[in-house]
Order: sequence, then C-alpha cells, then structure tokens
Amino acid sequence: MRPRSSPVSAATACSNGSRALSLCTQSRPGVRREAASPLASRSCGSASVTACGEPENGAAARVDSTASATSVAASRATAAPYDFAIVFRGEAPDSPRIMSLSGNAAFRRLFNEIGTVDHVGIEERVAKYGTRSIKKASKVQGLKLAVSMVDLTTLEGKDTPGKVASLCQKALSPHEGLDCPQVAAVCVYPSMVKHARRALGADTAVRIASVATAFPSGQAPLKTRLAEVRAAVEDSADEIDMVINRGAFLAGEFRLVQDEIAAVREACGAATLKVILEVSELETYDNIRAASFIAMRAIRPGDFIKTSTGKTSLNATLGNNQVMLEAIRDHYLDTGVAIAMKPAGGIRTAKQALTFLIAVKETLGDAWLNNARYRFGASSLLNDLLRQLEKEKTGAYQAPYYFSEAAESY
Repeated sequence: MRPRSSPVSAATACSNGSRALSLCTQSRPGVRREAASPLASRSCGSASVTACGEPENGAAARVDSTASATSVAASRATAAPYDFAIVFRGEAPDSPRIMSLSGNAAFRRLFNEIGTVDHVGIEERVAKYGTRSIKKASKVQGLKLAVSMVDLTTLEGKDTPGKVASLCQKALSPHEGLDCPQVAAVCVYPSMVKHARRALGADTAVRIASVATAFPSGQAPLKTRLAEVRAAVEDSADEIDMVINRGAFLAGEFRLVQDEIAAVREACGAATLKVILEVSELETYDNIRAASFIAMRAIRPGDFIKTSTGKTSLNATLGNNQVMLEAIRDHYLDTGVAIAMKPAGGIRTAKQALTFLIAVKETLGDAWLNNARYRFGASSLLNDLLRQLEKEKTGAYQAPYYFSEAAESY
C-alpha cells in the first residue's frame, strides 16, 4: 500500500485578522511540492480560535469538527501552491508488515483495512522536521502557542494538595513578567481533582484533566475503572485521560478494546476523553496506527488520542507522533470527524515542542494548531518555554532554576 500524501496547509489569515504561525523553510532539490492543505481552510469565528493561535479569553477552544470530508477532497484541486509544503514520501513494503503477532488473523484483517506504516518513510520525514527554519517573530508566536497547549502535569506518589495548588497557580499565571497565555489544563490524579478545582475556581479557562482507569497500567476490572472515571467527573474534572487495555490489543481482541473505550466515553458524560495508547508497549508503528483507529472509532469529535502515560522508558517521539497524526488525517478524510492529539512524556525543551508543532502543521494544517486539537502532556516543558520567551524578550538567558523555583519545581 502506498501511503497517502500528507496534506500541508498554508499559513492563511483568519477572518478576524489574526495571523497564522509562519514557519519558514528552505527548499531542497529533488523534493516534491504539493498544493496547500484543505484541512486548514476554515475561518475563525467569534467563539473560536486563530488558525494557529490562542483561544479567545484564554479558553480551551471548541472547534467545529463536522466539516465534510467530501468538501475537503474537492477543495484540493483549487488549493494555492504552498511555499514550504515539502512532502517526503516512502514506498510501503510489498506485503503488509505485521511485526507483532504476525500470524494473528485479527491483525491481518485490520491492517488490510487501514494499511500498514512505511517505517523508513516515517523516519525520513521526521528527520527533516528538525531542519526547518523558524524566524524570530514566528518563534515567539510558536513558543506562546506551545505554552497555551501545555497540560501542566504532576502525577507522583508524593503529590499533596499544596503541591497541586502551586501547580494551579503556575497554570493560571505562568510568569508575571512575560506576556504569555495560560496553559490549557492541569493534569492530576483523581484524588487531587477537588483540590485543583478549589485552587483554580469555578470560572477559570484552565481545565482540569484527571488520569483514570487504573492509570498507568489499566490492570483493574472494568467496573472499577468506570467508577474511578465517574468519581473524577463528579469532582469536576473537565477531561479524563484513560489507558487502553494493551494486553487485549496485543492478543488481537480489538472488539474488547473498542468496547472498553466506548464504555469509558459514556462514563465521561460531557467531559473530554483522551485515550492513552502507551506506544512503548505497542512496540511497532503498525500497532500504533491500528490502536489509533480503534480508539478513534469509539470516541467523539474533539476527543484526543494520546501517546503515553509518561511512566515508561519510551514516551512521545516524533516518529510515533507522526504515525498518530497521519492516522488522524486519514480518519478525518474518510469520516469528516476531527480527533485531537496529545503527545506526552519526554518533551522537555522548547526546541522539541516547536518541532512537534511543525509536524502538526505539515501533516494536518493550521486547523490543528490550537489547544482544542493539540496538547503537550508535560511537567518540565513549560519552564523551558518561559526561559526561551525571556531570552527573546531580553536577549539573555535566565538560570534554569529561575522559573521552576517560582512555583516549586515540578
């Protein structure tokens, strides 16, 4: 199977005059250029977000995810050339590469439906993202955008109400001396949700995310996992980060995995659901793609698929991020349903965050460059983003501990 071409979007201006993130890249000989992506061709309404910017009034934006896949495909023919739409292609293997459980009939059927991943092509493409050049003004804009996408996280056995309160204060005001947005959310254990709500207040734009479903292993009866979800929602969690049943997935019990996700989705009620695949335990890009599709078929528009718990040795990488972005793209083009994405764990520097945003822009377009459709799960990333913003403002770096000490280092 030949992989689909990756839609790449132009940095267009929104109807409210907001400017899109401009990522300046250098052309290279022998690289194919494609038309601008239709995925980003949407105007920004009064209650929406800029094409790449922060939600109005700091809110975690809600976006219209019911766009027609038919209209998306039809708009391709008239799309204007895009200056940095560099797409790197690779050939898929002659036959499906089912690297885990290669003899399992369920895997074969699923991969025949969704296609396999060109491992070499993925690695080649993500290697090129680090070569993109981002100019000064766009860098500041990108850093602020990344701040607005952070799920500021503390998931430790030694978490206390006091530590969560400090985390929430930093989420509300990352640094008084910098003109930067609030983060998207704080992410805590279910027992800390009520303390986070007390610290944030009822009318805050910063959302409360809670891990649940026997995080991080998921090794508990479904009844117990669902009860934990309902308790977190009752304590006013806005978002639930669940873990899938990796054992069932690797055994080819896809219906069980999907049914459990659907049951958690129902238990969430109005809360947003983020489905953690735990990519390190899925082992292969083919399995990550398959798990992404299983999850997306069980959740609602605007829900997330997420790479990792952050509790394993291998978490979010550009490679597994790319596989999941392309699964989201293919699902959107097939169904018109927009699913959001959250890489988590291992993203600690501003440079890494900007490279991940380049991947989003070149794969899904500007419509995904907001915190309703893309997040970073991180505990230390925010400090480096603030450090880089301070450098852009003053021309000098603060000591690494300057920002973390301001709110008790996470």
